[in-house]
Amino acid sequence: MLHNAFIATLRVVSALHKHLITLGFVGLYVALDAASFIHPLHGLNITPWNPAPALGLVLLLRRGPGARPVLMGAVLLSEYVVRGVPFPWWDSLLSALILATGYLLLGAVLARRMSPSTLLDDRASLLGWMLPVVFGTLLNSLVYVSSLHVLGLLPPGGWLAGVRQFWVGDAVGITVAMPLFWWLSGERGRLALRAALSCWETLGYSLLGLLALWVAFGLGGDGGFKLFYFLFLPIVWASARQGMAGAIVSATLLQLGMIAAVQLLGFSAVTVAELQMLAVVMALIGFFIGGVVDEQRRTSDELRQTLRLAAAGEMAGALAHELNQPLTAMGAYASAYDALQARGEGGARLDAAINGMRAEARRAGEVVRRLRDFFRTGATRLESVPLAEIIAGAAAHYQAKARQCGVRFCVAEVPALTLLADRLQLEVVLRNLLSNAFDAVAATDAGARQVSIRAERLPGERVSICVEDSGSGLGRQDLERAFESFHSSKSSGLGLGLVISRAIAETHGGSLWGEVADHGVFKLVLPIQENPRP
Repeated sequence: MLHNAFIATLRVVSALHKHLITLGFVGLYVALDAASFIHPLHGLNITPWNPAPALGLVLLLRRGPGARPVLMGAVLLSEYVVRGVPFPWWDSLLSALILATGYLLLGAVLARRMSPSTLLDDRASLLGWMLPVVFGTLLNSLVYVSSLHVLGLLPPGGWLAGVRQFWVGDAVGITVAMPLFWWLSGERGRLALRAALSCWETLGYSLLGLLALWVAFGLGGDGGFKLFYFLFLPIVWASARQGMAGAIVSATLLQLGMIAAVQLLGFSAVTVAELQMLAVVMALIGFFIGGVVDEQRRTSDELRQTLRLAAAGEMAGALAHELNQPLTAMGAYASAYDALQARGEGGARLDAAINGMRAEARRAGEVVRRLRDFFRTGATRLESVPLAEIIAGAAAHYQAKARQCGVRFCVAEVPALTLLADRLQLEVVLRNLLSNAFDAVAATDAGARQVSIRAERLPGERVSICVEDSGSGLGRQDLERAFESFHSSKSSGLGLGLVISRAIAETHGGSLWGEVADHGVFKLVLPIQENPRP
């Protein structure tokens, strides 16, 4: 019983919420239509600025076919409330129905080309939205103005001017206002706009926009708007820095400022239409800059994530090596504990075995945490590590491989130096260089396969670690591409090993490069810890 009552209450609340949204939409549509009813041609619904249809299109895209009657009702209501056309009511009704039908058809086209999840923040979605708007508003203006002409509502000789002004008004209104309404109607868009508005730069380009409006309309208004290009400065700033969110905010502010300026200065309808055509070009430029900026940011984030995931394969070998010692020690302590228990011994020796297992477990856990932090945030944990330990840890894996593949693997004596470094990450770099060296000599004759690693101290408290092989070496063009992402000479390679290795070297304040030679040469230079901790 209570469950049924709860379900019924939810349905009532949902219905009320839906009706409130509908009423709010109709009220806002009429208000926008009234606010934009400026310079009407012959008192008709032909103005150089018409943002209300943008709101209607967003409702159609968000609510689907069920919103069609609501939009048609809003168009009809606005026709009588805003204009109160003193024509026969059936003529006004028919022209309004024709106009509403055009918006419904445009909404149907956009619904096929726009994903509900898009934010219009890439070039493909912008083109998929912009082209139907431009050509759809043109077709709608031709049909609507022609219907006014046929019904006798438009004076003879006013057809061409009517088509031009109505197309400009709808195209500008929808192009500038629809991205704003679209973002406001979705959670992701609202959050992005809120983040943009809370940034100090928003105040900066808003003030620049006001200054540009004053220059364009104050100083340049009497000279044919020769200084109109100043209005491009704030929208380019906003879109280049904040992407599509900044472009939307700046385009909206500039549009409102332009409408207010032309109203205060009393410009003619022809002049307003010309300015609106410039405004739509300005908005589209801002949108496309913002879309490109957002695309590049997403690509950069995806690349960083890909590099981090690709590093998992490189780090896995180092992780296995790092975990091998504590796990082996834990097994030895556990065996000793079992032996002591079997003999009935206790006391200090039993406690030492237990404490040993605890210490090795903590050591293994620390290795796993460091790896997790690296994958999640790219964090580097620096500690004082002898250079010999790093090289020995990286070379140990290749000793057995050298014997199996018939490779003469030489590890030169390492200077007694200490680095402030993340040992796990530097071992990844050296293991990657050694892996490439072993792959390079695989194609040579068995007796000529040589790989070496040596280190020498350099002036300026730095150390050079050189990995050489007897392979064919790399040419200048090959070396230039060797450190490019996703370029690999191996059929199974991702082309990320050297990219990751160079990134790790630079994070440690060092550098990594290859040399042009008749054999393989790669050098890793790192800073030395001047006063290592005891």
